[in-house]
Amino acid sequence: MEKKSKLMLISAVLMFGTIGIFRRYTDISSSILAMVRGFIGSLFLVGVMLAKKQKFSLGKSKKDFILLCISGMAIGINWILIFEAYLYTSVAVATLCYYMAPIFVLAASPLVGERLTLKKTLCIVAALIGMVFVSGVLQTGLDGITGALLALGAAALYASDIMINKKVTHVPAYDRTVVQLFVAALVVVPYVILTEDVGHALATADTLSVILMIVMGVLHTGVAYALYFGSMEKLKVQTVALYSYIDPITAIILSAIIFKENIGWTGIVGMVLILGSTIISELSDKAVKE
Repeated sequence: MEKKSKLMLISAVLMFGTIGIFRRYTDISSSILAMVRGFIGSLFLVGVMLAKKQKFSLGKSKKDFILLCISGMAIGINWILIFEAYLYTSVAVATLCYYMAPIFVLAASPLVGERLTLKKTLCIVAALIGMVFVSGVLQTGLDGITGALLALGAAALYASDIMINKKVTHVPAYDRTVVQLFVAALVVVPYVILTEDVGHALATADTLSVILMIVMGVLHTGVAYALYFGSMEKLKVQTVALYSYIDPITAIILSAIIFKENIGWTGIVGMVLILGSTIISELSDKAVKE
């Protein structure tokens, strides 16, 4: 079961890593895209459940529903903060700060009863160092303290979302994801209304953008988040945190292949550190079990 959960998690973060490619060809603002994909993702999962004649379940207690709503709010505010971060600082700095989330998860993992080993700690620290190289911040410098703080806020919410989902019990993956994505989309609505002309943006969007937006809503939101949240039940939060680094690596590799963007030696060193720490961490876990 743990192996299946890891495959689900890897599939999810790989999907998250490809969203940048689709986003590059979509002529719709990030905030509108986030709102729409949240609604599309939740509605898609509802459709799948209806097709399977699967009953909607929110667990055996109101506590699970409340936690799911809090998680959905965290996702929505997370989206808003990272959008704003990109306006105040470089993508490299925002990315670096955002991927502090695994470190936050690592620090909080004892709160959910997980023992923090030295080897696991060193692996996540190595992954963070790798993220510094991958982000490109060594070349661009740490400019834009406001953007950095906003991205760190998004990272904290990302980490809290992982922790909250560990507390949700006996709620199927589709059911929990429907609630979380719908609540996340609702949270983004006021932000979009205040900052965007939604009607004009959607009316003037080209056909390709609309198609890609639907794909991102179904694949990168509905399916990916269902796999992501569904994998957490059987995995340690430390494992989820570490595997999250596969997301930016995927994005960078695809950008290099599709858009011919130069990775450079820092990017290569960073990817080796991140992938290496992930592999070593898993091998160490197996060795302990054996």
